[in-house]
Amino acid sequence: MIRALHHVQLAAPRGSEPELRRFYEGVLGLREVPKPPELAKRGGVWFRGEGVEVHLGIEDDFRPARKAHPAFLVDDLDVYAPGTEPDLLFPGYRRTYLSDPVGNRIELLQVV
Repeated sequence: MIRALHHVQLAAPRGSEPELRRFYEGVLGLREVPKPPELAKRGGVWFRGEGVEVHLGIEDDFRPARKAHPAFLVDDLDVYAPGTEPDLLFPGYRRTYLSDPVGNRIELLQVV
């Protein structure tokens, strides 16, 4: 039986780790966690927050995820997406979408 979601894996192009750190740490407030040594050799970067973990792996033939996306619950949507116009199409939530620095789609939701 599935007990919980452990992490979400997204792809990124080689050499994009500094940009990813600025976004996932600086904008979304997640903290970087070290990858196991054997996996660290492949590049990429992992992040963790309260109840959420995102792994960004290097993909040589990278194409951003434009439809598939992780959706993060936040306390205050306006902190993460100032100046955007959230929609109310998902009942019970205000939501908006961002793109990470490599073009992956990220959904942010706030309970209303």
